[in-house]
Amino acid sequence: MKLTPPALLWRVANRKQIFYLLDCKEKGLPMYETLKQRIKCPELHEKIRSSSEAASYITPGMTIGVSGFTLSGYPKEVAKALAERSHRGEKLELTVYSGASLGDDFDGLLTRAGALKCRMPYQTNTDLRNAINEGKVKYVDLPLSLMSKWVRSGYLNHIDVALVEASSIDENGNIIPTASVGASEAYVACADKVIVEINTYVPENIKGIHDIYMTELAPNTKPIPLTKVADRIGTPYIPCDPSKIVAIVQSEIPDCGIPETAGDEDYNKMSENLISFLEKDVEAGRLCNPLPPIQAGIGAVSNAVLSGLQKSKFEHLTVYSEVMQDSLVDLIECGKVDAASATAITMSKEKMKAFFEKLDSLKGKIVLRPMEISNSPEVIRRLNVIAINTIIEADLYGNTNSSYVGGSRLMNGVGGSGDFCQNGGLSIFITKSTAKNGTISSIVPLVSHIDHTSKTVQVIVTEQGVADLRGLNVIERAHAIIDNCAHPKFRPALEKYLRKASVLSDYPAYPYSVEAAQMFHGSV
Repeated sequence: MKLTPPALLWRVANRKQIFYLLDCKEKGLPMYETLKQRIKCPELHEKIRSSSEAASYITPGMTIGVSGFTLSGYPKEVAKALAERSHRGEKLELTVYSGASLGDDFDGLLTRAGALKCRMPYQTNTDLRNAINEGKVKYVDLPLSLMSKWVRSGYLNHIDVALVEASSIDENGNIIPTASVGASEAYVACADKVIVEINTYVPENIKGIHDIYMTELAPNTKPIPLTKVADRIGTPYIPCDPSKIVAIVQSEIPDCGIPETAGDEDYNKMSENLISFLEKDVEAGRLCNPLPPIQAGIGAVSNAVLSGLQKSKFEHLTVYSEVMQDSLVDLIECGKVDAASATAITMSKEKMKAFFEKLDSLKGKIVLRPMEISNSPEVIRRLNVIAINTIIEADLYGNTNSSYVGGSRLMNGVGGSGDFCQNGGLSIFITKSTAKNGTISSIVPLVSHIDHTSKTVQVIVTEQGVADLRGLNVIERAHAIIDNCAHPKFRPALEKYLRKASVLSDYPAYPYSVEAAQMFHGSV
């Protein structure tokens, strides 16, 4: 059989399995031998399989619990094998649960292959988003802290197979994750079978960065014993009965990463406005210094806003969030951040490569936890977290929309903002004042979809300024948002709406009018 270099054909004695594995460039050993070195439990060496054989354990109609959170730590090789089966005409109709969004080489690949029946929670892939909006893939949106608990409590489907990316497997069969935890620990615990993809691109010394802790379910629930960002309360591995592992697959594919984005003038101004607001709150005695732990959602806006903290006067910062982005590593390296906790490391490819090279010096300040803990309402409230999240639009009453355009076209989902907004000590939402190259106002009379109500939204920040809504009544909120957050060219139309709503409403203390809101959209 002719093989394309540098592939090697390995025939293993007393086994029918044939391995097509790449040369290990670093050690000069066949990749099969390198893979065995990552599997410390000798009895599991016999479970090494090709991706197609591993995928054969996944049959049509199954529910799969997959590792991964915001484009990091997700399996790649088995996804390719499943997509190939679907392209050959097999109707897989898979239900896939994960931590959050996965890379295009999972979500996009399986969507384009027509292999998905249902996908949850939170996603960012364009093809998957389109399939959901077209009704081709069922989607259920929920705050991320609930996902593990709902699976473990039986509210959702039983997990047939857990498909988990790992850096290694220890002597007892326990799984060492890669760059994310997400809901992997729950899927492994609940699944009938476990498939492990060991990604040899990820350095083995990532071991020790994880802190895996599972809460007990009601009625036996106990307090989560976490009182500081740097606390470690669990194990450095995902507990796993080795008998549940049916296949181990080798991978060396890096996470797709998020695009590097240079902050523009508006991003920089938002960062300045936010930092100025925090400084004033410290001066007024409303915030302590050092600040309470900071949470920032995923994306270019949050990344740019966090980058601004490098130039701020704040020191000894801590981060209790879902995701660690490029800016966080910079903050750690420049000495601004003492400790950071999340459930995933989501960076650009270049930044992730540099992170792995510096892993030994950085991981003492970093903890990766299950998202049930990173997004725990209990812990968020105890730590008094400053929650900073992005939105699509905000209305004059203080309601915000972070998931649906025009009320029905899904963008990503509510994600972790639902957990942090409702439970944080300070709930802040950031957005540019306009969208679509300045043609649309992000400040509107009524949001088309409500993710976060005025009862929990405390501060809104745009490049125009800051609206501090704490303690304001409805009319005061509206004026604060118009005067401080709306773009000047849309302020007259928003003020006109407010006047019109006051006339049309039966209760002028709460000037609310769908008719006047429609007139606003028709006039701008």
